[in-house]
Amino acid sequence: MAAEMSNDVRDFHEQLKAILPRLRIYALSLTRDRDGADDLVHDTVIRALAGRHSFQPGTNLAAWLFRIQRNEFISGLRRQRPTVPIDTEIAERLSHPAHQDSGLVMREFVSAFAKLAPTQREALLLAVLEGLPYEVIAENTGVSVGTVKSRISRGRDRLEQLLLEGDAERPLANREADATANRDPDEADNRHGP
Repeated sequence: MAAEMSNDVRDFHEQLKAILPRLRIYALSLTRDRDGADDLVHDTVIRALAGRHSFQPGTNLAAWLFRIQRNEFISGLRRQRPTVPIDTEIAERLSHPAHQDSGLVMREFVSAFAKLAPTQREALLLAVLEGLPYEVIAENTGVSVGTVKSRISRGRDRLEQLLLEGDAERPLANREADATANRDPDEADNRHGP
């Protein structure tokens, strides 16, 4: 009986050696890569030797080996495949929105606001932030209601211009011209008298 088992094992090995070139050709057709094909043949032979006891002598060894090789190839593809979370809704709830944009926008706004004429900044702060009526602002600053409206309007326009154009990309000559333009024209009107 031991001699019979030994002959079966020897016969299995001989048949396996004879099929190796065909296994390599099939592996090349699957992987389209020499190194990948060699690895696939190696994995197939290891699997076949480990599962030799499940092979039934007298059946088609080549078909059995090609099936093992095909399954090994598919398993390799599955191992290499990227995974995607199944429930993206949960993943979206776990992630946090980026806060960089709001910080950059605020920094640009503060920079542009600082470039306004002081009287325009004051009028905008009192009207927009404090919510004071024009008459109260005029009384507190000692100017006419028309001057307050003009400062707020010009301040908003200038702020919009600074935010839309940006200041970093503009040449120094333009920024110097803007500094001159930032002087409040209402101040000049008030200096000439009522």
